[in-house]
Amino acid sequence: MRLPQPLSPLSERNFRLLWTGQAVSAIGDSLTPVALAFATLMVGHSAAALGLVFAVATLSRVVALPLRGVWADRLPRQLVMLASDWVRAAVHAAIGALLLTGHAQLWELILQAAIFNFAGGFFQPASGALVPQTVTAQKLQQANALMGLSRSLTQVGGPAISGILVALAGPGWVFVIDAATFVVSAISLALLKIAPTTAPQQGNFWKELAEGWRAVTSRRWLLLNLSSHALWNFAITAVFVLGPIIAIKHLGGSSAWGLIAASMGAGQVLGGLIALRVTPSRPLVVANLALTPAALQALALAVPAPTAVIIAACIIGWAGLTFLNEVWFATVPQLIPQEVLARASSFDWLLSTIAMPLGFVVFGAAADHVNMSATLTVAAVLLAVPSFLIVLVPGVRHVKPTHEGTIVLEPAT
Repeated sequence: MRLPQPLSPLSERNFRLLWTGQAVSAIGDSLTPVALAFATLMVGHSAAALGLVFAVATLSRVVALPLRGVWADRLPRQLVMLASDWVRAAVHAAIGALLLTGHAQLWELILQAAIFNFAGGFFQPASGALVPQTVTAQKLQQANALMGLSRSLTQVGGPAISGILVALAGPGWVFVIDAATFVVSAISLALLKIAPTTAPQQGNFWKELAEGWRAVTSRRWLLLNLSSHALWNFAITAVFVLGPIIAIKHLGGSSAWGLIAASMGAGQVLGGLIALRVTPSRPLVVANLALTPAALQALALAVPAPTAVIIAACIIGWAGLTFLNEVWFATVPQLIPQEVLARASSFDWLLSTIAMPLGFVVFGAAADHVNMSATLTVAAVLLAVPSFLIVLVPGVRHVKPTHEGTIVLEPAT
């Protein structure tokens, strides 16, 4: 049966298997943030404990990023992703058992956050490099959009479902369910039939790491674009840190914040649907401009506006972010040699997210010592201005698709 164009990647066996496994895994991923927060508060009894767990989780991903790109290029990407899935399944099964038996301690939650996110970090660059191996180049944007859409759909209902599960059965069962979804993902990966890529069997680790770094830094347009993304990620932490506080003080409490968080997932779904349909002629120009409306959610919280207005702003903002991600990962991998793609992808993630832990610290401190409206206004500026200015960089403007559907960087004229 011939599938509609947006669904055409699912006609290819390898992508269909990959997508199925990741869609199931995304269900578990959408449940755990709420469960982790309640588990930490149940064990650590303080917001400081919760902040520590989230900080460790973020830092473990950032610290490991350069290393995992090398291994994703050295080893079969399928193998790297399998190992990541099995480690994460084991970690969440263990912490689920500890919570269910009432023996979990704060240090164990911190340790699981470190191991789980370190292993998850290996999955990201390998996954980004594997998707192009499972689908033809002309269907790559639709394939990335479908992958993102499945993740986004789970973010709409997942947190609410997780809250119900935590209330009825405790957070332990949520971790057990997530462990099971990683097993499903691992099985789907094991069934893939991927042609091996050409890669050096041996070599100096640090030399290979440096090659990945040069693949990014030698492309000035790419390095500048990643710097603008880093500023965006730094600023968006203000929404996550200050948003719940504003909800408690002005919007009616946790139920309002739950609706706002769900609207972010709805925005991701909308952005994924747009990416399935829209193929811009200047992909990086349109995608970066799509990030600028994220400033609206920070400004809406700064007022603060009614909950419905904040929800609308979040939907728009997260639709823009999702559209950027799908276009970005369909575009940039075609401009980097395949033999260094996973390493370059790892540095892409590193440079984009390295400022997030600092953002959590800075905006967390600002929430206690500086006017929150002023803090959110500053965040709004950082969300909008760099994403607008980056389109003035010639390399960003000159990336475009050919008539055959592949992506090229036109030489400056």
